[in-house]
Amino acid sequence: MKAFYTDHFVLPLPEGHRFPMAKYRMVREQVGDLPGLNLVEAPPATDTQLLLAHDPVYVQRVITGTLAPQAQREIGFPWSPGMVERSRRSVGATIAASRVALEDGIAVNLAGGTHHAYRDKGSGFCVFNDAAVAARVMQRSHGIERIAIIDLDVHQGNGTASILRRDASIFTLSLHGEKNFPFRKEPSDLDIGLPDGCTDAEYLAALENALDALSRRFKPDLLIYLAGADPHEADRLGRLKLSFAGLKARDERVLEFAKSLNIGVAITMAGGYGTDINNTVRVHVQTIAAALGYWKRNATKPLETSA
Repeated sequence: MKAFYTDHFVLPLPEGHRFPMAKYRMVREQVGDLPGLNLVEAPPATDTQLLLAHDPVYVQRVITGTLAPQAQREIGFPWSPGMVERSRRSVGATIAASRVALEDGIAVNLAGGTHHAYRDKGSGFCVFNDAAVAARVMQRSHGIERIAIIDLDVHQGNGTASILRRDASIFTLSLHGEKNFPFRKEPSDLDIGLPDGCTDAEYLAALENALDALSRRFKPDLLIYLAGADPHEADRLGRLKLSFAGLKARDERVLEFAKSLNIGVAITMAGGYGTDINNTVRVHVQTIAAALGYWKRNATKPLETSA
């Protein structure tokens, strides 16, 4: 199974910055010896690809470092050439994973999930929206007509919902903490807001209902799955109470859903802000392990898309 990595494209951050950049290197190091996993350097997204989901003025200002100070602060990262390259690679990894998923049934981006980026601005540690860009690339360049984005980060996928609001060919599902960031939600095709303290059983029941609703309303040819680590009970920004076992069951249920539709699934890591970074890494690693197990079970029976 192919897993695309970006962690060696360093986004320089000041000492004490609260974004856990080290988790990406730690995840790659921990999954590197898993039998059957093929680590691949992520390609960069091109300007042409970024412009399928982003405003050209915004893209140019990001590239040249000419965003207004407030716009840069809303992203949450200081500008640098490294920020630009890392952001391109994170999007490129989701594009590559989506492309490979058409042939192999599944592939993983060891970063990505930048769902707070809007068409014309970044936000919440997200510069470019990898899922929105990748979905549009797959439609434009690979003949895929209908794509579902299943966003299981604890924070609502506001940027994704905004970019794709009037696009009936891409279904956006977000299962998130209702009272958590962003405090102004954008309407997805299906939003499920969860209460603070939500447990495994409550979460998995809500996910089951969400997947049932998706399957009734939409027939995708490809899934893009944002597997956030931040619903974990020890996440400092999550406010939910999911265990490691609950998150593993979540991942397995999404994979079962993809298999039931006989379509490929591209997985991105999305958020995770554990009080102990090792807990965040453990959630991401078990997601990758679940994906690898899925690939092994289906490797001799390649999935076919309806495109």
